[in-house]
Amino acid sequence: MSSIQTSTFLRRVLVLDAVSCAGMGLLLLTCSGWLAELLSLPAGLLSEAALVLLPFAMLLAFLSTRARLPRFAVWAVIVVNAIWAIDSIVLLFTGWVQPNLLGYLFVAGQGAFVAVIAELEYVGLRKSPTVTPVSA
Repeated sequence: MSSIQTSTFLRRVLVLDAVSCAGMGLLLLTCSGWLAELLSLPAGLLSEAALVLLPFAMLLAFLSTRARLPRFAVWAVIVVNAIWAIDSIVLLFTGWVQPNLLGYLFVAGQGAFVAVIAELEYVGLRKSPTVTPVSA
């Protein structure tokens, strides 16, 4: 299994990702009814998104404290973020929801933010040197 020495850049991006996921998760969990009315999005969808974001934030916070990480763990975070960003845009064009203009901007904006985070995590992965395993 290939591991990396986590670069400072990657750690900071993982912290940013953790903080943004936790913040959005708490917002969606505590204000889902109000946001549902404001954005014309289903309250259940917002609450369920919060239930995904909060554990993911804890995982990201944990990963950001590690000096070494398995390369696949960082790739998994990047892929999950990319899927979230893509799904955010797909959600707007499938007719599954009918948000108002502010809702469209909210969903597209957070999707774009997550796409940027995924890109920054990829850059951080590339800046993190591979750790050679010690032979016994």
